[in-house]
Amino acid sequence: MVRFNVDKMGRGGCAKSVTRAVQAVEPGTQVEVDLQAKLVTVSGISGPADRIARAIGEAGFPAVPV
Repeated sequence: MVRFNVDKMGRGGCAKSVTRAVQAVEPGTQVEVDLQAKLVTVSGISGPADRIARAIGEAGFPAVPV
């Protein structure tokens, strides 16, 4: 499991975009988005966390591992 701080999220559409971005590089992962805390938790990853951070960032939401 890995967590990311994603400050630019604010609405449900943001959560969907982030989830799609993560699952595009890591299919089958479980993604939990907490909009209030600006936190994304990803479970079941098989590759390095920086791939996920990069994918979230490319979707327009810079992500910092916590």
